[in-house]
Amino acid sequence: MTQSPVSPQPRPARPAVTPSQAFDALYGSCAPALVRQTYLLTGRRELARESVERAFQQAWQRWPEVAVDPDPAGWVRAAAHDWALSPRHRFRLRHRRAEPPPADPSDRALLHALLTLSPARRRTLLLHDGVGLGLPEAAAETQASTPAAAGRLLFARETLAALVPDQAAPEVLRRRLDELATAQHLHAARPPSVRSRAERRTRWGTVGALAFTAAIVGATTQTLRMAQDHYERPVPRGTEIRDLPPRVAQGPLSEEQLELRALLESSPLHGPERVVPEAR
Repeated sequence: MTQSPVSPQPRPARPAVTPSQAFDALYGSCAPALVRQTYLLTGRRELARESVERAFQQAWQRWPEVAVDPDPAGWVRAAAHDWALSPRHRFRLRHRRAEPPPADPSDRALLHALLTLSPARRRTLLLHDGVGLGLPEAAAETQASTPAAAGRLLFARETLAALVPDQAAPEVLRRRLDELATAQHLHAARPPSVRSRAERRTRWGTVGALAFTAAIVGATTQTLRMAQDHYERPVPRGTEIRDLPPRVAQGPLSEEQLELRALLESSPLHGPERVVPEAR
């Protein structure tokens, strides 16, 4: 007697992950470390938090693109580093004020050595020796060739070796970078607030784009209404002008006008007596 094969039981379907849940998971795993990395790039606590928040706002606004990216964490990291190193911050008043330095002398020396590097060399050093990216990956994220990134890295290491020789070794530098950033007690915003601010920025951007488009359409319409619809050739010099109305000749004076003229001509100084000064 043969037994009928037992059909396999279907596996329970996993609950679908919503975009907000996926975003919150990415934010929770990347944002705290990214704030510390950005602080090492800028030396400013508030700018580090702002850069990370702006990067995740951009990620939420472009979530369909970020969600399918091979490296969403790298996408957000590149956006945060780009915002943090933007030259526009030098014109902002609150970023011109001096930032309180770290309390530990060795931390102050290391941060000062990092800030003496150019932004490109500082970023390459942080990605390679701090984050642990390979040289080709660090070059791609900084939009440079691999030889250029290698030159930046070597120059940055030489500068640190001259300024902080006890902390410049690659095996020591990564630990010291983590200690320096962790000692600042930096905190990131909550994911729901980041998503709500991103959505608010999107709405305001849409309203601004519509208002700008309406202004352009109105200006174009007014220009078309006031513009000439045909070309008028300029009149050459010396051309006789025709079709002008003739000059109107002055007609004869009435009796009242003749009497008034005679009165004015007979008055002293051709004017009424009341305007003549009297001698005293």
